[in-house]
Amino acid sequence: MRLISTQENLKKALSITSHGTGKNINLPILSNILIKAKKGVIELISTNLEIGIIYQLRGKIEVEGEFTVDSKIITEYINLLPGENILLEVDDNGLQVECLNYQTKIRGESAQEFPLIPNVDQSNYYYCGADELRQALNSVIFSASTSDNRVELAGVLFNFEDNELILAATDSYRLAEKKLEIKAKDDFIKQRVIVPARTIQELLRILNNYSTEGIDINNKEGVKIAVSDNQILFSIDSVELVSRLISGQYPDYQQIIPDKTQTRIKVNRADFLRAAKATAIFSKVGINDINLELASGKIIISASSGQTGESRVEISADVSGDSNEIAINYRYLVDGLNTLSGEEAIIGINSSNTPCVLTSDSDPSYCYVVMPIKQ
Repeated sequence: MRLISTQENLKKALSITSHGTGKNINLPILSNILIKAKKGVIELISTNLEIGIIYQLRGKIEVEGEFTVDSKIITEYINLLPGENILLEVDDNGLQVECLNYQTKIRGESAQEFPLIPNVDQSNYYYCGADELRQALNSVIFSASTSDNRVELAGVLFNFEDNELILAATDSYRLAEKKLEIKAKDDFIKQRVIVPARTIQELLRILNNYSTEGIDINNKEGVKIAVSDNQILFSIDSVELVSRLISGQYPDYQQIIPDKTQTRIKVNRADFLRAAKATAIFSKVGINDINLELASGKIIISASSGQTGESRVEISADVSGDSNEIAINYRYLVDGLNTLSGEEAIIGINSSNTPCVLTSDSDPSYCYVVMPIKQ
């Protein structure tokens, strides 16, 4: 194998693919990146057996071939080279790297032992704008469970339904749901799949990279999504991310989202957020509880702890319906308020023992639900 590419292109390709490597004592080659130059295409490939990342690199192929080298070593070395053309050539079980007056040889392994990335059928696919998907995923991912006790909750539900993608994540204490427009290349197939949260985090890393460089965020086909068997593929510009899906049944979360609420509050989001954070300093350690009292024209936020003291803040709000009261985890409340768009937050409550719902007029496609702390 012999190829030439620029330091800038190699640096970007390695920064993305290096995150797909894994550590496995029984399969040490997973810490390597596969460099493949065949049929006129240069690819950098990494996998940890759960996800695989394929990056198509711009450059010139002089001799076809493939080879694997340690991800950390080649990434660190390429990052330090001058911004000029780099020659990569395989020679005697090593990768020769030349750039101006820099010459080195990185030992590696044959590509024969490198795991195959599953092939996902792309004859039909869904597509949507890259920035829209990035914002939608950011608004739900933090609600996914970080525990493996219920594996289906350690992922994000992708519900493809009538030219709409409904994303949902919950850890059973709070829930986030976001809807966005999505289309299909051919027939729109209705289906529900659970994508691991770790895959979503990697996808967001890629989308965040492209949001600042190299991709047209107004392109309605900025992201292509293909589902096949137990795999899902996300294609963004020159990157493909392939991941296993989580098997299992996602809970029927919609039954906990109230259709109607007894009390509805509209409040300035920044004021409410500031008051919640200030009051939370006096919440009980490990419980993180704050109390919300909703009355005509105001919302009272309070907390007390035998160790730190007590606090009470009263802010003006547009309250309609019955007076009400609820205790909730302030961390969950703050997460929701930070995610809502617009200047005002809308909170709906039925009672102290039922979930409270956060929405905003500026984005009716998003809702956030927090379970109460029962007194």
